[in-house]
Amino acid sequence: MKKNLIVGQSGGPTAVINGSLYGVVTEAMRHTEEIDEIYGMINGIEGFLNGHMMDMRSLIETNELSLLRTTPGSYLGSCRYKLPEDLNDPVYPLLFNKFTSHGIGYFFYIGGNDSMDTVSKLSRYAKKINSDIRFIGVPKTIDNDLVHTDHTPGFGRAAKYVASMVREVAIDASVYDNKKSVTIVEIMGRHAGWLTAASALARKYDGDNPRLIYLPETAFDQEAFLTKVQEMLETTPNLVVCISEGIHDKNGTFVCELAGDIGTDTFGHK
Repeated sequence: MKKNLIVGQSGGPTAVINGSLYGVVTEAMRHTEEIDEIYGMINGIEGFLNGHMMDMRSLIETNELSLLRTTPGSYLGSCRYKLPEDLNDPVYPLLFNKFTSHGIGYFFYIGGNDSMDTVSKLSRYAKKINSDIRFIGVPKTIDNDLVHTDHTPGFGRAAKYVASMVREVAIDASVYDNKKSVTIVEIMGRHAGWLTAASALARKYDGDNPRLIYLPETAFDQEAFLTKVQEMLETTPNLVVCISEGIHDKNGTFVCELAGDIGTDTFGHK
């Protein structure tokens, strides 16, 4: 029996997130024996809750589907909607009733870490109620740390950007050679250091900046860091240091937490 497919986008728009959307839709159209209608959620799971959907097959007639491969931004619109932690929340049966009414058998969600959180919760609820709907998370841009992912569509470009940006910072820092300075560049990556590690591409020779790079995969020791900085300043008076936003101590406490008062985003991240 054929079932319908629905796909949505979530989180920040990027230059390549529509490439993933194009991939989902074009692959779905090759499986005509299993998939009937192909729907798009307007503004993610939040828009779907409000009944906002579109027919993705309609893009073929206008040639818009092929244009998605090179169109930046989120074609379907986005959202930052956090599903409740409690799977007994009434929003879950509401969502699944909507899935059933639209004959949904396959749910694809394109996004980063928080979007995968949505996929995880829906998948766990489906298991709880013995639903046979399949929930699939699709990498958005630079999520190389997702299980079974070889590489994501925007990582190469993002790595190049990081390297170029850090190179420019290093050149600026080298102008002031009459006194010692330390420039710290914070790069995104709460639990994965792929992008911060890419800052090494800014080096042109052994001993070039950035001299120090800190990733969230290893514990950060503040005293060891300060000692290393003093040591590096002896040979590199204009020191550049690159750190991931998620660096933490051996107890797993984020460095940002050591400063005292901290804030959290809408998903509870410090």
